[in-house]
Amino acid sequence: MRRQQGFEPGRLFDLSTWLIVVGLLGAKVLMILTEWSYYRDNPGEILSWATLQSGGVFYGGFIAAVVFDIWYLRVYRLPFWRTTDVLAPAVALGQSVGRLGCFAAGCDYGKPTSSFLGVVFSNPLSHQVTGVPLNIPIHPAQLYESLATLAIFGILLWRFQRKAFDGEIFFIYIGLYAVARFFIEFLRGDEDRGFVFNHLLSTSQFIAILGMIATAFLAWHHRFRHRESATAVPPLTDPAAKRARN
Repeated sequence: MRRQQGFEPGRLFDLSTWLIVVGLLGAKVLMILTEWSYYRDNPGEILSWATLQSGGVFYGGFIAAVVFDIWYLRVYRLPFWRTTDVLAPAVALGQSVGRLGCFAAGCDYGKPTSSFLGVVFSNPLSHQVTGVPLNIPIHPAQLYESLATLAIFGILLWRFQRKAFDGEIFFIYIGLYAVARFFIEFLRGDEDRGFVFNHLLSTSQFIAILGMIATAFLAWHHRFRHRESATAVPPLTDPAAKRARN
């Protein structure tokens, strides 16, 4: 995919490595901000093992990675939208695998349910580390998101060779993930992930709404500019052609 887009493999590998590092840091920062009352009263916990081993908040990592991506691509003069199109499917696949790890650990768990989809955690260590309820059926919210992002990965791969303009794959990823995350959040049971508007929405739901609005506007604007440039009449340089037009 990256060779088809004309990228130097080494440069894209370097960018991907940095994005992982920056993403991890950004996820931790947003996690600390969403639980600021706790970390303000316990500043020593910011660099504790419990904080370092936690995954953090995905959207914090995503926002930090996008900001770094913009800076990196400007410095090395790489095409921004084409690069994000290449990276988007990898991010979706990474999320799908990562949520399997969340399920194995018990973090980001769901609310209690009587549905046949409910799963039961029984390991006391999982409860001690993540707070997951034991011995009651709960929604496997981690698996819901893993399946959702795996489906998004498939959609992005299918659309990649058919995209109408650079940036389309990136926009599709942001939009689809925002919708999936918004609804899955209603099934989450962990209460320490941060809320806004007096617990009306979780932090991730609020960011997802902003992401959907921004994506819709940018996709429309980007596609409009693409159509405008595609239908523009190129200037004539041949004198004979100019006379023929006149």
